[in-house]
Amino acid sequence: MPKSAPAPLLRGLAPVAGPATRLLLLGSFPSEASLAAGQYYAHPRNQFWPLLSELFGVDLRALPYPARLRELERLGLGIWDVHAACERKGSLDASIRHAQPNALADLVARLPDLRGIAHNGGESARSLRITRALAPRVWRLPSSSPANASWSFERKLAAWREVFEACGLGPLA
Repeated sequence: MPKSAPAPLLRGLAPVAGPATRLLLLGSFPSEASLAAGQYYAHPRNQFWPLLSELFGVDLRALPYPARLRELERLGLGIWDVHAACERKGSLDASIRHAQPNALADLVARLPDLRGIAHNGGESARSLRITRALAPRVWRLPSSSPANASWSFERKLAAWREVFEACGLGPLA
């Protein structure tokens, strides 16, 4: 039986963060849909944008993608992934192989108002030992992925709200 070809090396997306970032939200690595679109959390069933819309009290999904990113930066939320590159067939975190880390310390050094780092799901949280040295507080959040069906939207929202409030992020005034 012939061996299957190795998965191609995939490269992630650039960070979205600025000097006003108070919370850095780290995923694992963009899904196939996100890589194809060149956009974070592009899979239509991922609850990332609906969660943020509820937390900030503004429908981010209604904004064009570049405007969403500008709004996140204005509101103090940064997003990135723990992996810069990896081999993976499909979109499941369990399929990630030969992951290369992002330069998290370099990014954090450019975020003077950072109050914490939150990991979006288990694969991202594998980097807790690294991120605990980079921020005053670090959390593991339930994944916004559609693969995390054991948590309801409301339960995820409550967990995420607690972290956002601890970092001074919340609804627009």
